[in-house]
Amino acid sequence: MSAAKKGLGRGLSALFGDIENKSTSVEVQINKVPIANLQRNKYQPRTVFDEEKISELSSSIKENGMIQPIAVRPNKYEPGNYEIVAGERRWLAAQRAGLNEVPVILLNIDDQKSLEIAIVENIQRENLNVIEEAKGYQRLVKEFGYDHEKISKFMSKSRSHVSNTLRLLNLPEDIIGLIEEGKLTAGQARPLIGMPNASEVAENIVKKKVAARDVESLARKKSGKNQKKIDDPNITFVRNELESKLGLNVEILNKKNNSGKIIIKYKSLEQFELISKLLKR
Repeated sequence: MSAAKKGLGRGLSALFGDIENKSTSVEVQINKVPIANLQRNKYQPRTVFDEEKISELSSSIKENGMIQPIAVRPNKYEPGNYEIVAGERRWLAAQRAGLNEVPVILLNIDDQKSLEIAIVENIQRENLNVIEEAKGYQRLVKEFGYDHEKISKFMSKSRSHVSNTLRLLNLPEDIIGLIEEGKLTAGQARPLIGMPNASEVAENIVKKKVAARDVESLARKKSGKNQKKIDDPNITFVRNELESKLGLNVEILNKKNNSGKIIIKYKSLEQFELISKLLKR
């Protein structure tokens, strides 16, 4: 078993170790099963697989066999069948290679752990696109009650990264599609969140190949708000710090007498709960 774990990556090894150490009812073993008895993970965050890389892996499997087993769990609704927990790309490649049986690591885990492993496996092995990553985090929030802090610790990412990634799901569907297709980066898209003419600006960004640092300027021009405005650098610095730490849009309105207000904008119940928790500390 230890030899099989070495290729799983530190995060995945830690997860499997956690499964074995903390749950006495779990059995982990290596078997060979018919490839037809494996089914896609319903919690798989990846929706697009690189066809070229699958073909390369298939050629390697034909030449050398499948060295690394696929992690699976029993399908409780279909006895004798198994749901893939980690290794769907290997499963697809093995089918192309014409294998009838594949080695598997059999795990007895719940839905939450299955999603956790699927997300970690994809991020560690071959980066998810940022929208797939965001949707994976969203499932942890909605289905398993994770908050941004817990996701941050679990994924070894900063909380601002998690929050900023989730914020991308507030964009219109056509812009999300451009990000998934690789035509728009997260850096280019993030300033468009909450913008009334976001889709129009996104089209111009793609058409003119606008750099992320120039997106806000373009957005102001397209919305007719390209008016010169001198901001207090101290206020700007504080606002940028708050936005970086919260992962949310912040507006600071400071009057001449130095009275004013700080507005923290949220677009979902999860974001509201995050603000509420921070204010109650």
